[in-house]
Amino acid sequence: MTFEPAGTDPHPDDLLIFLAVARTGRFTTAAEGLGLNHTTVSRRIAALEKALDGRLLARAVGGWELTELGHRALTAAEGVESALTLLRSSATDSPQLSGVVRMSATDGFSAYIAAPAVAALQRRHPLLRVEIVTVTRRALQHRSGLDIEVVVGEPQVHRAESILLGYYHLGMYASRPYLAEHGTPTTVEELTQHPLVYFVDSMLQVDDLDAPRRLVPQMRESLSSTNVFVHVEGTRAGAGIGFLPCFMADQHADLVRVLPQSFQERLPYWMVLRTESLRLPAVAALVGALRAQMESYAAALLGHHDDQRDPAAQLAI
Repeated sequence: MTFEPAGTDPHPDDLLIFLAVARTGRFTTAAEGLGLNHTTVSRRIAALEKALDGRLLARAVGGWELTELGHRALTAAEGVESALTLLRSSATDSPQLSGVVRMSATDGFSAYIAAPAVAALQRRHPLLRVEIVTVTRRALQHRSGLDIEVVVGEPQVHRAESILLGYYHLGMYASRPYLAEHGTPTTVEELTQHPLVYFVDSMLQVDDLDAPRRLVPQMRESLSSTNVFVHVEGTRAGAGIGFLPCFMADQHADLVRVLPQSFQERLPYWMVLRTESLRLPAVAALVGALRAQMESYAAALLGHHDDQRDPAAQLAI
């Protein structure tokens, strides 16, 4: 398709509205962020398509995707946005990020990686808002309304950017009172005599997290939850032996790593985002902050064996 203007120049405001739709993939989400209603957004997109004499968006499952003309219009809209940003700031001002970035991630990642990363970023950009939805699932094929997804395991997605963030370890843990009452397992066979604290099997959507059923299928389930913080606190309370992220379990001196040589599952964190979202300065800044936090937290993510803990804590066993 060739770009043939229909005699009417596109309005800059319409380009900025189109930019919001292109980045979110949904009229309703764009309208919410712009403080407009859905009808106004739809009308302005229609006016822009009339001015450019072509379709900018094609309907897809769960949202909208850019046409060839839409990609060219996106470049023009980003130019308008950049020009306005330049006019609003003085020569000595550093660019100030604002707006809302929406992301989803697992419970543990959200608390230990995303929250500190967002806090550090907001110290430099106080007008920036970040919304985090905590969920453990595969990457969505259509992530309308989300700028960033963080998932466990390599994603199989189309029309999206996938970035490997790093790795973390999981291991078997039990509380000191639990081991004092029930004994410390020294073999895999002995471990199977203890109950397991972990995810709800029927609701687990991520194959990479199914290690306990693969490694020790004989362990009976004790306390199951879709929330990893429940796993940690249930294990601390003595509900059984939990298969826990090391970076979360190692925070608690009352938890002991069990059979670390036999159970050390390494899993990757991947980040998935729409190509259009990555071009948004606020999203790009958050991506950088998440990667920096992952790097600074790398040692904790991999965990340590019990013999690396505080010797004073070891004497309490």
